[in-house]
Amino acid sequence: MNIPVGTFINIFSVILGGSLGILIKNSLPEKYKKIIFQGIGLFTILLGISMAIPFPNPLIIIFSVLIGGLIGVLLNLEERLDNLSSGLKNKLNLKDSKFNEGLITAFLIYCIGSMTILGAINEGISGDNSLLITKSVLDGFTSIALVSTFGVGVIFSVIPMLIFQGGLTLLASFFGNFFTESLIQYLTSTGGILILGIGINLLELKKISVLNLLPSLIVVVVLFLLFV
Repeated sequence: MNIPVGTFINIFSVILGGSLGILIKNSLPEKYKKIIFQGIGLFTILLGISMAIPFPNPLIIIFSVLIGGLIGVLLNLEERLDNLSSGLKNKLNLKDSKFNEGLITAFLIYCIGSMTILGAINEGISGDNSLLITKSVLDGFTSIALVSTFGVGVIFSVIPMLIFQGGLTLLASFFGNFFTESLIQYLTSTGGILILGIGINLLELKKISVLNLLPSLIVVVVLFLLFV
């Protein structure tokens, strides 16, 4: 079993970058926060498109997102996760109005991308955490910008990051042969659609329930096994 060292490094980078972001947040005028926010939104949309295209099989990707979204709504996933975030905020007695939004948005940006999927699986299979270390550097700088806009909730995204990203590494260490290159491509394309939804939310173009779409990452694996 390979320990998710890359995820621990990633967590440290987010905490470090987030701490710098807090210092910047307190001195940054609102107009600068706004342009940073918009820049992150545009980059996130570009990232989502680059991940999603080309579709390995459009029908499987589409049905994965549709079925996953229905499951998410049935489980009331978005509200449940929002309540968990609110509970953490109340326990810590924090007054940050964007705590929930920051935690959830940061988690989705950090953990749904191709570098997360590829890096965590690669570390689990071979013990090579170089991709996750590269991701850690990027996430550290991203957290500076995110915290300057969303506040301290971004730093607490390391909790679901540990569960999701670290869990993926452990899963890959036990079932390495299961994660073929083709399956990873399907996961990446589906994750790209979710990333695109995050970008749309950041730019306030339309509210996309990305959390309710998270089960699509499981559905795409099932459909892959059935039809590919």
